Amino acid sequence: MFSLICITRCLNKVSEASKSLAALYSQALPVSNFRHVYPEFLPDPKLEFRNKLRERLERADMVARRTQINIPEFYVGSILAVTSSDRHTPGKTHRFVGICIKREGCGLRATFILRNIIDHQGVEILYDMYDPTLHKVEVLRLEKRLDAELLYLRDALPEYSTFDVNMDAELLPEGAQVPINTIRVKLKPRPWLERWERQHLKGLQDLHLPEKFYERAKELDKPWEKYDLMKEYMKTIPEEEQLEIFGEVQSKLHNLEVQRKKMKRKRVFVKPSKLA
Repeated sequence: MFSLICITRCLNKVSEASKSLAALYSQALPVSNFRHVYPEFLPDPKLEFRNKLRERLERADMVARRTQINIPEFYVGSILAVTSSDRHTPGKTHRFVGICIKREGCGLRATFILRNIIDHQGVEILYDMYDPTLHKVEVLRLEKRLDAELLYLRDALPEYSTFDVNMDAELLPEGAQVPINTIRVKLKPRPWLERWERQHLKGLQDLHLPEKFYERAKELDKPWEKYDLMKEYMKTIPEEEQLEIFGEVQSKLHNLEVQRKKMKRKRVFVKPSKLA
């Protein structure tokens, strides 16, 4: 009778553990969404730069690096805080807070740019995502913007690029969708660094330019290119190959995410100490 009770209790614990494990795996990202969260795992679509062996070795190095540092999910428009070693003062670290205005590159060459206004001066830092000098990457505000790049913030009013260096992290509920910030930026008067009226940007207010600027933009526009299937094919990785690449690293990335969630729960729990 006693052995039967022990067996039933063990079975109950196993079922509870399997349910909790199934719940964790149910929160895993679908492979189709990996290209938005981990775009650097996709190789360069240019055929002259393709090398299957190098790409596989790079993916293994990227996963190994992610076991040493937590590189969270972020997008262009998210506000990050990056702590890195200061090359000018050995043994010390530097923390920079800013908005991500650009994210590019693939493999170990993936980079992102943070921008902030400090002492009325625009400051930008380009980071290598898998640089071993990075100590910590924090997402203070996870959100997206209407455009794929925010380089026009260089010509915008300072208020759109100013963030408190002591800003607290804004947490999203578990499983919530990433919000899209629909703010429209107002630019300073010309001259600008680029011809922004020619780039079909959604996150800008009316530029208040003379009509001749918009006419010239229409002359240089190439609306037929979005129907050029061959050009689009040459600029992207086929979906079948994407599924193969992310299927290779999905289990490793998910296991890292599960371990971090467990460690986070352990940090939240504080074991009570015995009273003297």
